[in-house]
Amino acid sequence: MRRKIKFGIIGCGLMGREFASAAARWCHLKTDLPAPEIAGVCDVSPDAMGWFTDNFPGIRSAVTDYRELLAASDIEAVYCAVPHNLQEEIFINAIKAGKHLLGEKPFGIDKAANDRIFDEIGRHPELVVRCSSEFPYYPACQALFKWISEGRFGRILEVRSGFLHSSDMDVNKAINWKRQAKYNGEYGCMGDLGVHTQHVPFRAGWIPVNVFAKLSKYVAERPDKCGNMADCDTYDNAVLVCDVKDKDGAVFPMYLEMKRMSPGSTNEWYLSVYGLEMSARFNTADPNALCYTDSWGKEQAWARVTIGYKPVFPSITGEIFEFGFTDAILQMWAAFISELDGRHAEFGCFTPEETRWSHLLLTAALESHKENKIADIKY
Repeated sequence: MRRKIKFGIIGCGLMGREFASAAARWCHLKTDLPAPEIAGVCDVSPDAMGWFTDNFPGIRSAVTDYRELLAASDIEAVYCAVPHNLQEEIFINAIKAGKHLLGEKPFGIDKAANDRIFDEIGRHPELVVRCSSEFPYYPACQALFKWISEGRFGRILEVRSGFLHSSDMDVNKAINWKRQAKYNGEYGCMGDLGVHTQHVPFRAGWIPVNVFAKLSKYVAERPDKCGNMADCDTYDNAVLVCDVKDKDGAVFPMYLEMKRMSPGSTNEWYLSVYGLEMSARFNTADPNALCYTDSWGKEQAWARVTIGYKPVFPSITGEIFEFGFTDAILQMWAAFISELDGRHAEFGCFTPEETRWSHLLLTAALESHKENKIADIKY
């Protein structure tokens, strides 16, 4: 009988429900990985925990103080999905309590908070601590990453990676914590969306050496829950232009695009790699396909191949069917459980070291925007 890993969830919102749902369909995977079991939940709102207690009879504790959940001796690991201003305290205390941790991005509201989280991780090498990032687990993106690893692109001309939303195009949309810097942080949209644009490039070894940032604020106020207008002081959109060195030391540009106001986009994540020998691009708007160039001497044509349901961790779904967001969540959690169980993950979750690179990049982006200059990044 497969081993169970008892999890606690801190933050019972959208992503907490997605993890619980993934745990409930663990039998979908054709692996012998240990199975996550939701044993405890925590949220400051008792109402938010109702869905969990209704659907998961194994939950033994539903508390409003996360410290009570961390004190539970039977809980081995926690998933923490809370606003950015709360991450430092809860992440550090979870690690001190000896819990394995998957935390949401950006892993601290700013670089100083991330540094303190990273230092605490260093004091507990026995724990597996990772950051959430699910989009690279689409099979077509994994195929693209395999091509990167095999060097099929030749000399890289440029890379573009982005994560785009359009819900904020509604200027009457009620304000929430992501639109207020005191909760979200000065990074604005970069803090919430940035890791998603960086996971594959960082894993490919494409680490920016500098950045020129264009950050935009479009909506100064939004209605609050009481019908009054509240200050909306975070950046809505960000475009970062970075210099990156390839393995041979040649420099190419990488464009990272993070937007909450992108006309026509709902939850669009994309990665495009352009090279001398070939190019390829993936977009969740066409989730089962990978586009690439086929060349005849001086001419190139874009071709499209349907990848189908061929994830990193095999499942019961046939290859002819479609892969979607909930499948990517399940694959990310399989990668985390694999690492927690001491196994090699073919494409692992976003690491604490990569969150440090992310914060260095985003801190430099703020400097670049404020001073209207190219900001160097020192690792």
